[in-house]
Amino acid sequence: MLKILTTALLAVLSIILVAAGLVYTGAINVAADNPHFSPVHALLKTVRERSIAVRTRNIEVPDLSDAELIRSGAGNYDAMCVACHLAPGSAATELSEGLNPAPPNLADANRMRDPASDFWTIKHGIKATGMPAWGKRMADPYIWGLVALLEQLPALTPMEYRALVAASDGHQHGGSEADMLHRRGGRADPGTSGEARQAGPAAGADHHTEEGQHPH
Repeated sequence: MLKILTTALLAVLSIILVAAGLVYTGAINVAADNPHFSPVHALLKTVRERSIAVRTRNIEVPDLSDAELIRSGAGNYDAMCVACHLAPGSAATELSEGLNPAPPNLADANRMRDPASDFWTIKHGIKATGMPAWGKRMADPYIWGLVALLEQLPALTPMEYRALVAASDGHQHGGSEADMLHRRGGRADPGTSGEARQAGPAAGADHHTEEGQHPH
């Protein structure tokens, strides 16, 4: 038994020493134009997908067919996202080609869409991918606007996309729900909790509820 434990301990120590050697000798190439090995890429993809799946279980998706919500998302998408994630009919950009991992083309009809996952990703970002956490400055209703736009994006023609952007209020996400509530004619916003509405604009980015939930 002691021999088995000793062997296991030596094996673990050897792995640690090899890993430390790879790190401190600079053998690992961190350049963005040097892709991960396939097993590393697969591992990171699985870690990302499982992490997001666990954290989106309780997110309630609002009605994403609301025309005003989609227009709001179009303005913000065109200002904040299109350089990396492209738009209907647009060609690859320096950013979309230069990032590693490559940002997904969100106008691609073959992309698997999951509104809860999209909401969480936009709000919190993804470490070491170039995807920022927009939720630090963007209130939930505006994030849901982006998600609503993403649901429609693959089916839009370039002309329809440009028309949506032109009809929007452009880049606007404020620090609270008050702005969007005003634009929506006083109707409740998707992603807005009761506590946030009662607390006023200062509480807009912190809803103190299960993430992404909206009032019933």
